[in-house]
Amino acid sequence: MNTIRLERTFPEVFANRNDLNSEVWLQDVIFEKGKLYLIEASSGTGKSSLCSFIYGYRQDYQGMISFDSQNIRNLRVADWTRLRQRHLSLMWQELRLFPELTAMENVLIKNRLTDFKKKKDIQQWFEELGISDKMSTPLRLMSFGQQQRVAMMRALVQPFDFLLVDEPISHLDDQNARTMADIMMEEATRQGAGVIVTSIGKHVEMNYDCILKL
Repeated sequence: MNTIRLERTFPEVFANRNDLNSEVWLQDVIFEKGKLYLIEASSGTGKSSLCSFIYGYRQDYQGMISFDSQNIRNLRVADWTRLRQRHLSLMWQELRLFPELTAMENVLIKNRLTDFKKKKDIQQWFEELGISDKMSTPLRLMSFGQQQRVAMMRALVQPFDFLLVDEPISHLDDQNARTMADIMMEEATRQGAGVIVTSIGKHVEMNYDCILKL
């Protein structure tokens, strides 16, 4: 997958609004593989909805979203399964992890779908992110900031052409946010992938190819 295109796309809940002043909604926007994008948003402008639309989790939008010119409304369940395993990864804002599993188990359960990463590589990420002592800790006993780091690793243990990252560093200090961003971009660069980061405020300064206001 080389491009994601939005053509006059907007959430259905905004259908009666005439005050949209967005560089994404109701526009013609193309995201290209290999580039880094930042989408800056205010609360309530549909930041998480955008990620859910692209990921195929929700379809309550108007307009069109296409992958390499294919309208994603025409994709079948088997197509989405393949895309989410091999081409498209998402780090959810609400994390969507398993609280009863350990931090390492949360990452490995995703990795087993493709066996994309070796366990030693995942352990190295835990070290770099400063939570190596939490690998065997149930997720429910970890802080939200620590859980964010686990969620990022979970999003990276698969092949992808595009990585969607919804509000990734809201509960992290600057040093941990920087480390997290460096690991994310190192993996994306290694895969030649595009990255779309959303934020309603705090974000890591990186060499964004394009910054859009939602």
